[in-house]
Amino acid sequence: MQAKARIYRPARSAMQSGRARTRQWLLEFERDAPMTPDPLMGWNTMADTLGQIRLAFKTKEEAVAYATAKGLDYELIEPEKAKIPPKAYAENFSFNRRTAFDHRAQEE
Repeated sequence: MQAKARIYRPARSAMQSGRARTRQWLLEFERDAPMTPDPLMGWNTMADTLGQIRLAFKTKEEAVAYATAKGLDYELIEPEKAKIPPKAYAENFSFNRRTAFDHRAQEE
């Protein structure tokens, strides 16, 4: 049975404001079986160890070349472009605002 791999760029986590660790491409294998709790300790276990492998590459081409050289079935997931609407500080005090100014609404 051939394991299937995913090649993707990780998204920025909610705890980050920068783009650290989002410039590399990752190759991960999909799990064949779901994780099950260990009856003695209660930890999650699985029989498939390929799910623990995570390889990092500098470029998408390197990751694809590795997968094809090893004969892996892979799925390439392209990152979506971030959509950032243009904002200006003056918009907070504009007469054309649709809602009242609220500091809680500014948290993002």
